[in-house]
Amino acid sequence: MLIYKIFRTPEWDELNRAGVTAGAPVDVADGFVHFSTAETVAETAAKHFAGEDGLILVACEAGAMGDALKWEVSRGGVAFPHLYRDMRLTDVAWSRPLPLENGVHRFPERLA
Repeated sequence: MLIYKIFRTPEWDELNRAGVTAGAPVDVADGFVHFSTAETVAETAAKHFAGEDGLILVACEAGAMGDALKWEVSRGGVAFPHLYRDMRLTDVAWSRPLPLENGVHRFPERLA
């Protein structure tokens, strides 16, 4: 199953440079890397990245993250994947730009 992380360009560039990241400031503050599912990632973008351009959508294979990935109930009683270790560049299955068009992020037609 693919899960998704939205990065700002400087965060994505840093992961590519260093090979690992503790995530965005909110991830560091919370002690885990926040991910979304295919069903929740658009809402995540609208809620936490409204109006931001220059974003990167990153897909990771949940099963490859082992026991460090925990599913925890969050907004609206929905279970979200949280990674309790640094995210590694090797975790990334693919990445795509997440352009802002008419004030809304345009996601790939298929999140697979």
